[in-house]
Amino acid sequence: MELKKLKARLATAVRGHKLLKDKSDEMVRRFTVILREDKQLRDEAEAALAEVMRQFAVARSVTPSYAAEAAFAMPAALIRAECESESIMGVDVPKIALVEEKKTDGLPYAFPEITSEADESVRRISVLLPALVRLAQVEKAVRLLAEEIERNKRRVNALEYVMIPQLEETIKYIRDKLDENERAAIVRLMKVKGNA
Repeated sequence: MELKKLKARLATAVRGHKLLKDKSDEMVRRFTVILREDKQLRDEAEAALAEVMRQFAVARSVTPSYAAEAAFAMPAALIRAECESESIMGVDVPKIALVEEKKTDGLPYAFPEITSEADESVRRISVLLPALVRLAQVEKAVRLLAEEIERNKRRVNALEYVMIPQLEETIKYIRDKLDENERAAIVRLMKVKGNA
């Protein structure tokens, strides 16, 4: 009976190992796709941010510092982030959508105080915000998928190198004991027949 139970557990462990291995392979494939997207978004965002920061530096140099700080501290629009989650291979990753609730007509400061370079830098950073949020969303998905791949890899390795070999060894031991008991019973039977 124990042998039958162990064989059933072994069959389940082998099937589970195959399923986890297939899941792991698919997660790695999806991970690489998302990682490529992350690299592309990061490169684009870094290039755009470098340009915006250069524009801010120019604006700051030609504008009085108190006026530039006040202008750059004022929000140009009220934006709300709506967060949901989507599942990628059983991993819940964030999905963020920006909703612009209130937008002002123009920029949030007086034009005589600020130069056109400042206007352009404020406009560029407001255009860049959705790309930065998308980048954050993709990077979080990459991190969550990487953690799940690592956990899944540990499970696969535990099944492959610990549980399945232990079950096979126990099954072999029980089979050997049953074979030994059967041979001993045959020898006893032959002795009994020989004495009679």
